Amino acid sequence: MLNQLEGIVIRTQAYGENNKIVTLFTREAGKITCMARGAKKPSSRLAAVTQQFTHGSYSIFKGKGMGTLQSGDPLESLRHIREDIMKTAYASYITELIDRLTEQDEPQPAIYDMLYQALHAIEEGYDPEAISLFVEWKMLPSAGLTPTLHQCANCGATDGEFAFSFEELGFLCHRCFHIDRYIIRLSPALVKLIRTFYFVPIERVGSLKLKKESKSLLKGIVRTIYEEQAGIRLKSRKFLEQLERTPEFLPKKEEQDPQQDEIT
Repeated sequence: MLNQLEGIVIRTQAYGENNKIVTLFTREAGKITCMARGAKKPSSRLAAVTQQFTHGSYSIFKGKGMGTLQSGDPLESLRHIREDIMKTAYASYITELIDRLTEQDEPQPAIYDMLYQALHAIEEGYDPEAISLFVEWKMLPSAGLTPTLHQCANCGATDGEFAFSFEELGFLCHRCFHIDRYIIRLSPALVKLIRTFYFVPIERVGSLKLKKESKSLLKGIVRTIYEEQAGIRLKSRKFLEQLERTPEFLPKKEEQDPQQDEIT
């Protein structure tokens, strides 16, 4: 059966001297893996359309087992991501997370739309670290984790001061701080940020400017959830952390953090 699918290349693997195994996340069929014969040859008609992060329309022959990529037409190359080492690192982290948390051949249009919006935001110059936070928080349910963020996880209160509890997997109000001695106290602005990351679609966010300290704290929380609750630590994270510790690779705009977090 020949299928015409719109998709984004999220992973490639060399196979033999000239071939690639390509993983696409498609709008219609979810994550699929196919063989792209000859795609490693620079002259191949499949070379350009099988580059990581490419958004294209693909013809895939699907029988039993792995499909075969017959042809592809690029819709967008997202080349600015591949030309910037930090953008590439964060985009790779996002695609690896989605790859890790999704099953083959299961249509998931909401995740496809999120991936599409995230990569386009990075391509258009939005802070890739902040965009990766959106994806990390939004993918928690795909890891079987549903934090309580709209109210206190213990008493259900929606008002007051809040902290994050790993034990309760969600917010605790000030009345319930005593039930977890290891809570992370949060300012109202940080509570709003977490709720925005988890509940608000990326495309509904206009301006996005976050302090480095805020990103570090929220990143620490969500990655601890993945590690301790789901046992997930990604290969691309190690490379990303090495880059984050290398000042010469950081974009110049990081040198002057905003005085306060801004999401509109």
